[in-house]
Amino acid sequence: MIECNNVTKSYARGAVLGIKELLVGKHRRMGRFTREFALRDISFSVERGEAFGIVGLNGSGKTTLLSLILGVISPNSGAIRTHGRIAPLLALGSGFHPELTGRDNVFLYASILGLSLAEIRERFDAIVEFSELEDAIENPVRTYSSGMTARLGFSTIIHTVAEILLIDEVLAVGDAEFQAKCRSFLEQFHGKQGTLLIVSHDMGTIRSLCNEGLCLHEGRVLARGKIDDVLAAYQAVVSGASQEPEAPGKPHLEAMPVTH
Repeated sequence: MIECNNVTKSYARGAVLGIKELLVGKHRRMGRFTREFALRDISFSVERGEAFGIVGLNGSGKTTLLSLILGVISPNSGAIRTHGRIAPLLALGSGFHPELTGRDNVFLYASILGLSLAEIRERFDAIVEFSELEDAIENPVRTYSSGMTARLGFSTIIHTVAEILLIDEVLAVGDAEFQAKCRSFLEQFHGKQGTLLIVSHDMGTIRSLCNEGLCLHEGRVLARGKIDDVLAAYQAVVSGASQEPEAPGKPHLEAMPVTH
């Protein structure tokens, strides 16, 4: 469903050297947040019906990788192919208009996601019921809490037609009861051969939902394969980052060989 072959994405040079550095000839030391590339030589594939987790420290390239998969940006080299319709569960509710009602925003957002007017009308009641916002659906979204907005965004997206759900740190939606409801939906979606790609720092979430995965470190593949092995590599990086500050001139970790 997703194929990523030798993908590299570089930053613009200005992201590495600022005006001050250029004037005085002082180069900024390369590190987790200042390297010249966002991703380098990334390869992996996600099969139909697979739940695939992506982990890594902040600045490891996870958000860039999601943007590449969605087609928001293009790689400098390599290729990404997707097979099937993708529904992105990213910044939930970010496309809502605050002055419009919840009802109006469902129609607006769902149409942006590709549903026809007839399809939205057919699914509207189910969207509202899942969100549990029946009492607030006619109110302007500016009166919603962030949790309410996320609920409505999640509910709208999952009622689109999609074979792949792309999830980025959005499983903490609403209260504990609603979070359990969202997790149950994802498990059912996966059980029906839906494909999940989940980015999260929560190792418990990744371990419980995913069977395969990828660990990124400083823009490279550190580990790929069975989720327990990937999380072990991630835990080692987390432990190292918390115990030892990066020393000047310290080499980047090299990508582990990919095996099938």
